[in-house]
Amino acid sequence: MSSMRNIIQQLRRLNFPILAAMFVLLGLGIVFIYSATANMADREGIRLYEKQIGWAALGFACFLGFALTDYHYLTRLAWWIYAAGLILLALVFVPHIGLEMYGAKRWLQVGGARLFQPAEFMKIALAIVLARLFGWPGRPVRRLRYAVIGVLVTLLPAALIIKQPDLGTAIVFFPVLLGVMFAAGAPGKTIFFFLATAGLIVLLALSVVFLPARFGLPEQEHKELLMRAGITPYQRERILVFFDSGRDPLGSGWNKAQSRIAVGSGGLFGKGFLRGTQNILGFLPRTVKPTDFVFAVIAEEKGFAGVLFTLTVFAVLIYGALRSAAVARDKMGRLLCVGLAAMIFCHIFINIAMTVGLAPITGIPLPLISYGGTFIVSTMSALGIVQSVHIRGDWQS
Repeated sequence: MSSMRNIIQQLRRLNFPILAAMFVLLGLGIVFIYSATANMADREGIRLYEKQIGWAALGFACFLGFALTDYHYLTRLAWWIYAAGLILLALVFVPHIGLEMYGAKRWLQVGGARLFQPAEFMKIALAIVLARLFGWPGRPVRRLRYAVIGVLVTLLPAALIIKQPDLGTAIVFFPVLLGVMFAAGAPGKTIFFFLATAGLIVLLALSVVFLPARFGLPEQEHKELLMRAGITPYQRERILVFFDSGRDPLGSGWNKAQSRIAVGSGGLFGKGFLRGTQNILGFLPRTVKPTDFVFAVIAEEKGFAGVLFTLTVFAVLIYGALRSAAVARDKMGRLLCVGLAAMIFCHIFINIAMTVGLAPITGIPLPLISYGGTFIVSTMSALGIVQSVHIRGDWQS
């Protein structure tokens, strides 16, 4: 009886703006996944929006479980959680354990059936281990060696994910690191140095994509150079399409072009639910409408008003996470909330940017809205951890 009373007391301390925003975004996701797949069912006759409801239910159970669990248990086990995440990432390359789809090895399987994507849970593991690294009481985080350790801890899983290849997910790891370092009080010059280094790496990657052809390097040798630099042919093509909107409009440039048309044609209030021509007529490909490009469906059918509403709800979600960081009982709790908020914000920013053509297409889903079981569960688990920090925050006293 006392344990039940304790659970009720904890639930009363939830950050309710986060809870409300989460449910609104889940509802939006289910509605527009239905719109994106209105005439499509899988081999079992189950529509994706029905599956999304099931994943949301599982995600809510994880949300409650993490919210009711003291986050200090996670930070105490941080290095073990991180090591487990690395092992799971490595297992995707093991035959009969990792599942290869569309040339990428991102899933673990059981009996040939997809189980989950380890990369999604590795993002949470990274936030937990960085919170412990920079938030341990009395740790002099202004020393350079802790920043170096943080970078190495981030690079290792990112390298494994790039090898899958999944560059989009790997990119998310670095804003998590920078957010935690900034909130921990790392020196500005250290953060600037790492940002400058990251910018230099991007410039070098772009030079490998563009310069060899300009200097007359044969195509085959150029491909070999790109592979040695860790850039796959489809990643190269996405970069080229980003810088040249007219490149291959019926092939690699199709998704970008049709997404921009969908967003731009929505107008102020949209064409109406289930009336988006880019969506219903199939100009937005059925494989990406409910996942990476669901924002384009929202923009076309509900226009600027729908987009503004969606962004406002996301702002409430991010503000709620940062509010939980502000009231955290200790530094580790604060850094944990900041790291997870940075992770979610990065997903939102990159997904919308690529949808409207302001960033290369990277396959980044939109939190709580895009279809995807592992991603929904991991995002709701992250929000549950934020709630755990909030429930045990100083605002109680």
